Amino acid sequence: MTIETFEQVPELIYHHWDEAASAPARFRDPVSSQRVPGGVVHELPVDLRKALIDNTTALAAWNHITPLARNEFICWVENARHEMTRARRIRRTKEELVEGQRRPCCWPGCTHREPTGS
Repeated sequence: MTIETFEQVPELIYHHWDEAASAPARFRDPVSSQRVPGGVVHELPVDLRKALIDNTTALAAWNHITPLARNEFICWVENARHEMTRARRIRRTKEELVEGQRRPCCWPGCTHREPTGS
């Protein structure tokens, strides 16, 4: 797909949510229809999405960072092996976004994306 105008960019970001019916249950949220963009490689999980919607400051910061930066936060949360760790990372994601951080603190980076950034 070729981007003709700036208005097309949001549609590229949200293309995963247009196919919600085929998404795994973890990524579906029937309660809210508010769009929250995901990352480059990772889709935004429902629990992180709800946490961001509940905090307007964190959500504004989330919408302001790049898709690659969002990808880092999502991968960091998804990489947790235990639910307690995952919950703590979601809480820290909100806190770090409110503090103005654009990447997770002390995270070496997402191992799922190519070195070229795609």
